[in-house]
Amino acid sequence: MEKAVKSQIGVSSRLSVAPMMDWTDRHCRYLHRLLSGQALLYTEMVTSPALVRGGALHLLDHDVAEHPVALQLGGSDPVELAQAARLGAQAGYDEINLNVGCPSDRVQSGTFGAVLMRSPAVVADCVKAMCDAVDVEITVKCRIGVDDQDPSEVLPEFLARIVGAGCERVTIHARKAWLKGLSPKENRDIPPLDYELVQSMKGLFPNLHISINGGIDTLEQARGFLDAGLDGVMIGRAAYHQPCDILSAADPMIFGVGEVTTAEQAVHAMLPYIEAHMSAGGRLNQVTRHMMGLFAGRPGARAWRRTLSENATKPGAGPELLLAAMDQVTALAQQGEAV
Repeated sequence: MEKAVKSQIGVSSRLSVAPMMDWTDRHCRYLHRLLSGQALLYTEMVTSPALVRGGALHLLDHDVAEHPVALQLGGSDPVELAQAARLGAQAGYDEINLNVGCPSDRVQSGTFGAVLMRSPAVVADCVKAMCDAVDVEITVKCRIGVDDQDPSEVLPEFLARIVGAGCERVTIHARKAWLKGLSPKENRDIPPLDYELVQSMKGLFPNLHISINGGIDTLEQARGFLDAGLDGVMIGRAAYHQPCDILSAADPMIFGVGEVTTAEQAVHAMLPYIEAHMSAGGRLNQVTRHMMGLFAGRPGARAWRRTLSENATKPGAGPELLLAAMDQVTALAQQGEAV
């Protein structure tokens, strides 16, 4: 990989939006890119069997405007992951990320995701195979441990293994995953956060680019972790539900460039995209479902959500619905309506 490309994506990963199943699809990522020109975006997790055995190459579709954008893969077979990484690189992704953090039963049954925290040697083999297969940077997203593991023991060993295999950038969700007894949703909230452990890993692995993830919901928090010496911050649900709070000011606040992008500017910028999507046979609600939180925390936000949710699926609904909804936001904001 050319040093300039690698350096740029390293800068972009100062702030990234987490891969989230059913949420961070290509429409969501296009919206997020309008709000921040700098933040690193991730796909939903795509399994290597789906690409290699299933031929589901449509899962790699993305808009050129999304860059820098990373493909997250799920799998545990080094050969198959190498093949999937090649497909991702050919599709133009800037980074290929290996999921070692998802705790769902479906993922566990495929022997990948968080269950791989128990098999660092397997993960290292996967990382090496992927690194050998492509020039695109290979990264890992992991937990601090699973079940009864002692994170202070297993995490350093895990990181040492993947670093030895060629990984130079990792994102650590600062919670354990409980593979039995907790749902994926509960695994995002119940296990306690251990930010100090993640921060301590920077001292043990000073040359490893470490991003922290889990429970971070403001840019001020993100700045705090960066100021404390971590290389990057990944934000998930807050970036989705309150995209303007996280992404609109990210460029000037985190990257020191550009200006704040308003929700109104983002709506207007989405209109040509929506028109093109619908002209190609797509449905309005496939895009607008990701736009519900644009006015979160502002007067008129409830009316915005209600107008889109009730009308975006109706026959004949088109981009003009967003303008009508935004007119309601403006009117109610002038009246000082509570959100």
